[in-house]
Amino acid sequence: MKKTEILKTIIRMNKKVFGIALVAMTMGASLTACADKGGDGGNLQMLNASNQTSAAVPGGPVDLTVAAERAINSVVYIKVTAKARPRQQNQFFNDPFFEYFFGDPFGGNEQSQRGGRGQRQQQPQQQGAGSGVILTADGYIVTNNHVVENAEEVSVKLNDNREFKARIIGTDKTTDLALIKIDGKDLQPITIGNSEALKLGEWVLAIGNPYSLTNTVTAGIVSAKARSMHAGNNGIESFIQTDAAINPGNSGGALVNARGELVGINAMIYSQTGSYAGYGFAIPTTIMNKVVNDIKQYGQVQRAMLGVHGSDVDSYIEAQKQDGKDAPDLGTLTGIYVAKTSEDGAAAKAGIKEGDVILAVDGKSVNKFGELQEVLASHKPGDKVKVTIMRDKKKQDITVTLRNEQGGTDILEQVSTDDLGVALKPLTDEEKRQFGIDYGLKVTALRSGKMKDAGVQKGFIILVVNDQKMNTQADFDNIVQETNNSSERVLWIRALTPAGRRASFAIDLEQSKD
Repeated sequence: MKKTEILKTIIRMNKKVFGIALVAMTMGASLTACADKGGDGGNLQMLNASNQTSAAVPGGPVDLTVAAERAINSVVYIKVTAKARPRQQNQFFNDPFFEYFFGDPFGGNEQSQRGGRGQRQQQPQQQGAGSGVILTADGYIVTNNHVVENAEEVSVKLNDNREFKARIIGTDKTTDLALIKIDGKDLQPITIGNSEALKLGEWVLAIGNPYSLTNTVTAGIVSAKARSMHAGNNGIESFIQTDAAINPGNSGGALVNARGELVGINAMIYSQTGSYAGYGFAIPTTIMNKVVNDIKQYGQVQRAMLGVHGSDVDSYIEAQKQDGKDAPDLGTLTGIYVAKTSEDGAAAKAGIKEGDVILAVDGKSVNKFGELQEVLASHKPGDKVKVTIMRDKKKQDITVTLRNEQGGTDILEQVSTDDLGVALKPLTDEEKRQFGIDYGLKVTALRSGKMKDAGVQKGFIILVVNDQKMNTQADFDNIVQETNNSSERVLWIRALTPAGRRASFAIDLEQSKD
């Protein structure tokens, strides 16, 4: 027999053997299934048990249809009407690597915003869209802050096509979460799961309204936990990373586990184009629960601060090597290296100092800054926590009393515009002409409150608050809310008296409402 014929024969034989192997594998799987159902399966079960190579893979296939059915009616479509805003005002929109799901939610079409001779013109109102998740049967819905930020009107459409007007209960830019409310009946709240129980490789579903394609479900796995993206705003970042396909419009939608339980609120994507490129990021329910409860109870988030700056130990050691230094021996290769403590902060007051390594908080190990942020996000000012540190290669426990953003341990109460005791309205065209200005809010009424106590009088024109020009009531409300959540809770106001003289006022939101 010639060599070529011998070679062809071998190839044909290999194909037959390979085909037999495939058939055998298929038959084996079918027979095993029969054995599980009873019948003549006893011997097959014994054969499979004795065959080390045919052991079942832990976990097995996951049916995600039940999870989708349980959660789909709890995810809503949110439509927002907002003031036009220049693209450059949001740093996320200019970052080539990070894009919120909206891309530029209120930017609109570039050409439609340009008037004659290529001049950019702002439209009076623009539309945006996103997603939200029903938390309670009486209509509380959680979404992202950036979905409803600057909104003048918010409407919610349910999966059964019912539509409602929504009001914003509270927002938190630091975690990019917001709580809104609708008045509806027969609402289907989602079951809230424990994001801490998520495991790497676990199946999850992303449910939302990408590109206004309502009721869209995509599947993927948990790719990472406690991920920090350093996306700006000095936000709390302990994201769940997933490869479930998510796109613009998924903002505020649900990330659910295989049981249909909410484990995260979709918030960001990693992308160079603004569209899905492999990874999305969700805010875990451990953080969401605290934010929602605080907004309901206090009107704002009670943020507990430890007052440390640093990085995970591995990053610190690598940075030292890159600087040409020997790798430091900290006595541990895990934990958070403390590079600096805030003056008069909680950590410094308790005795934690530069060079310490934080290993755990209340017995929970923290190896990444995101994990530390997630643990602290579940606490409020005044809480005492046990911080385990490594100092001079020795472990020790230190009790720390967490502080608020102002350095105290008190709960911060939200000061509303009603507490300020002022009624405002935009200037008329005649008033603008009279004072030679093109913006401002006129004080039309005053009652006992912070504004009156500071010296503001009826007829005054509020021009600027905290370096932001005032054009509408929403401008004023937004800056008051933003100041409530800031570290310096003071409204710095520039105004005009009815006689046209300039005046300045400082409204301390820390003062007693009385």
